[in-house]
Amino acid sequence: MSKLYDEYRKLKIKDENKLYIFKSGMFYIALEEDAKTLSEMFDFKIVKLNENVVKSGFPISRLEYYLELLNKRNINFEIIDGNYSKIENYEDYMNNCKLKKIITDINNLDLDNVTFKEAYNYLEKLKNEIKKIYKVEEII
Repeated sequence: MSKLYDEYRKLKIKDENKLYIFKSGMFYIALEEDAKTLSEMFDFKIVKLNENVVKSGFPISRLEYYLELLNKRNINFEIIDGNYSKIENYEDYMNNCKLKKIITDINNLDLDNVTFKEAYNYLEKLKNEIKKIYKVEEII
């Protein structure tokens, strides 16, 4: 089968009532029964992962939105992200994802083709995003 599916089966054996959502590239996906559950809750399309396994999911940019909905519905779920051994705190996880995006954006910035005004506005935007993440009034 697949490594992802094998991990899903192991997790379901440990707790069959928990919904497992896997980070897979640019998406968060659920498999099999969990995919069907997400599809029923959010009207997601179900597609085949392979000949025998179905999946459903959403883009990484929508994680915060769906986590909020899952929490409001008191759904027992867990995010599985191969970059983390275990996610204990979803707020910290979300903040880490936002910080990684900021770092990627900075890394991709073409400094040879930006004006001083654009650079200043960009830095202001980053400062405000970081303030939101750390919930502070002033970044020192």
